[in-house]
Amino acid sequence: MLPVMIIFALGVGNFALHQAVLQSGHPMLGQMPWFVHMLGGKLTLATEFMVLLAAMMLAANGWPMLVWVYLGYSGLNALAAWLILSDQI
Repeated sequence: MLPVMIIFALGVGNFALHQAVLQSGHPMLGQMPWFVHMLGGKLTLATEFMVLLAAMMLAANGWPMLVWVYLGYSGLNALAAWLILSDQI
């Protein structure tokens, strides 16, 4: 149960970072394909949810080490969000 709770907590952070990037108005967002802008970015949030759901389900069904994979994924998300939000790229 602990791996699922850790993944859920990381997922909440991923959603917050994702929403912050979508609302940042960064010029790079304008270069994304048309389907990314469909529904105001909600499609990408739905994809983020599917990744979170899959990770939680796998961890709950015998893959507790998936926490490390999702932690790495969350770290890359945090790095990318920091780069975008701080205008490093």
